[in-house]
Amino acid sequence: MNTLNQTLLGNSPQLQMVLRTVRLIASTDVTVLIFGESGTGKELVARALHQESRRKNRPFVPINCAALPEGLAESELFGHRRGSFTGATADQVGRVRSAEGGTLFLDEVAELPLTIQAKLLRLLESGECQVVGSSVPTFCETRIVAATHRDLRSWVKMGRFREDLYYRLNIVSLELPPLRARSGDLFFLLRHFTESFAHRHKLNIPRYSSIVLEKIQSYSWPGNVRELRNFCERMVVLFPGHTIELNDLPVEFHDAASSMHTTDFHLPEEGIILQKLEEEIIRQALCRAEGNRSRAARLLGLTRDTLLYRMKKYAIS
Repeated sequence: MNTLNQTLLGNSPQLQMVLRTVRLIASTDVTVLIFGESGTGKELVARALHQESRRKNRPFVPINCAALPEGLAESELFGHRRGSFTGATADQVGRVRSAEGGTLFLDEVAELPLTIQAKLLRLLESGECQVVGSSVPTFCETRIVAATHRDLRSWVKMGRFREDLYYRLNIVSLELPPLRARSGDLFFLLRHFTESFAHRHKLNIPRYSSIVLEKIQSYSWPGNVRELRNFCERMVVLFPGHTIELNDLPVEFHDAASSMHTTDFHLPEEGIILQKLEEEIIRQALCRAEGNRSRAARLLGLTRDTLLYRMKKYAIS
């Protein structure tokens, strides 16, 4: 699978496990739900699935559901007939029918309004596309690949995402690991992106001092591979052929370092009950991670198994 090998680079076991699954499902028409933080490569996986499928000569239509105007989301997705609402001066095909025979990629699918989720479920179950302003449904043969950074199971419990749609989308799920969890890939990607951008811009390759490499390794990379890629291009353009030192790093690296050495917590004079504090911190981490236990564990600097053990200890569900 050349498309996948060229777009998702890395040799870590965490990434290779995902790639093995992608290779198994690429030639099928199965609906896929991709989980992952921003910048982990969700759209790259979706495009690779399309390029390696029998649909590769048909359209790949991506849409960012979070960017859809609230009042026009239904029309943007399913199309509309002229005169169906104010401003509808002509027929519009919509993204679903634009992807006929190909792949529709729904990025940030959790952000769709509940009313649109119902129509999406209908599309998935029967291929029925209900155009706004038309009483007669049309039918589309389109593969759906969806992606989100949300914990959809928690959103289902909160009533923000339809349970039936969740199970219909989640035929095969892929969870892309964050860069900080991809052991061994960071420096490989750093070198690859630096050399690639130097070649693209016809500049000499910069070098990274040993202390800068330590800083790069300890940084959490909240923007994941996308952030690393942008960082490498910036370093190539600003410091071609030079050795990059600490003072050359972007401000976020220094902010991250200073935040690691400061704390707002002060032990009260009367002391604390440590177990109560630990329980409350775990609950806050789960809330911050929207119920995603793997993400909560990372916030606390714990392994997932350790977090599950402590949740059981404090009867946290």
